Amino acid sequence: MTTAEVSADAGEAKAGSEYERERVPEKALKGPTAFWGMYAGEHTAGTEFMIGPLFVAWGADAASLIFGLLIGNLLAVLTWRYLTAVIACDNRLTLYYTMERIAGRHLVTLYNLANGLLFCFLAGAMITVSATAVGQFFPEGTVKMPTFESTMPTGVAWIIACVAIGGAMTVVAMRGYSVVAKVGHFAAPWMFLVFVACALVTLGRLETTDIWALLTPTTEPAADKKISFLGVVCFSWFCNAAMHLGMADLSVLRFAKKPSAGWASSAGMFLGHYVAWICAALLLVYWVRVHDVDPSQGKDPGTMVNDAVGWAGLACVVIAGWTTANPTIYRAGLAFQGMVPSMPRQAATLLAGTVCIAAGIFPAFAMNLLSFVGIYGTVLAPVGAIIIVDHFFAERLGIRRSPAASLGMNFNGVVVLSWLLPVGVAMGLHYSLGVFASYLPLPSAVACGVLYAVLSKMQSAAADRRLAAG
Repeated sequence: MTTAEVSADAGEAKAGSEYERERVPEKALKGPTAFWGMYAGEHTAGTEFMIGPLFVAWGADAASLIFGLLIGNLLAVLTWRYLTAVIACDNRLTLYYTMERIAGRHLVTLYNLANGLLFCFLAGAMITVSATAVGQFFPEGTVKMPTFESTMPTGVAWIIACVAIGGAMTVVAMRGYSVVAKVGHFAAPWMFLVFVACALVTLGRLETTDIWALLTPTTEPAADKKISFLGVVCFSWFCNAAMHLGMADLSVLRFAKKPSAGWASSAGMFLGHYVAWICAALLLVYWVRVHDVDPSQGKDPGTMVNDAVGWAGLACVVIAGWTTANPTIYRAGLAFQGMVPSMPRQAATLLAGTVCIAAGIFPAFAMNLLSFVGIYGTVLAPVGAIIIVDHFFAERLGIRRSPAASLGMNFNGVVVLSWLLPVGVAMGLHYSLGVFASYLPLPSAVACGVLYAVLSKMQSAAADRRLAAG
């Protein structure tokens, strides 16, 4: 798409705009440091203190955590670099405006609602984790901590903590992408050191550096094992499927000068995920072996981190939640604004933040992260396949690019069929047969892309016949 096409459709951006409905201009492009800091901060998150222990609770073995995570995170980086970043820098449009031009105004409203809500639930999980740290600053019992099996709010004090933390996160996200990037840039190095410090303290207390032995489940055989080597690979590849394969990060990488900014995701995947998950896993291993904690019940992140490194760790849990929730709330706000373009971005972000706070009050999202992120990736990743076909293969296949815009459609039925049919099958497999959710984003996306290509070819042929006849 050319700049002229977008300008004719959206007009000039107003002062202070985030360029929600036009190409990002040259003057607004950012160098690589903005993205390295943001990705490191976003993915060195409070939720990492949940995911690492959940691997232990699910019975992941040492090989899965050391080698499976390595492979999966590498695949995630390659997806960001060679798919998301390339499309983002070619088009320089938000995900939501890109989808509007493909799917039509009415259909993209449904997509934006699903996208915005799922991102809100994810940010809500980050609020939950941060609240477990805030509770440690009050006398024991003031804020009742949730366990891995908790689903409902644990009390009034818990609700107040979540509202306060979520409100602060929302204020930062309302300031726009530049502020979001700065928060991650300055916080990331310190947060990573806290994760490492937690692991070093734990190893010292356990009087061993044999990480392989520590990460090996103590039960033989692991009767309660819920995740395999392949499951760990797929989880680490697709826990952010909505952002890379699903193209949500078009909204942030559109500000990059070059597609090479996609390599910045490696800061998040290898420091914030690979290392941080293993460090966090060691915390629960310590509590299981020394304090006889039931792995299935787990221990809240705030208590474990406070025990390991004190107030610095608690501050890390809170700020780590901020640095991840900020860009997530920012994305959700753009999704809600895509539903109502006349709504100011700040108002849309405030709405997103309110939904995030409501979700964060309920621990269910955080305590079921291993399943939840697979589900939200399965729902949103297939839409990215439609964008991939539109960008890379439309001309080769002889189908129109941005068909809703070129044909004047408000509702592109091809998109809804291509998206919802694979997702419906995948959700059926998950809920009826118990298929691990992280196995489903890739086949759902491939099926969606193939369906879209076939149905779009038929749609283009029909449109050409109408034009010839008319």
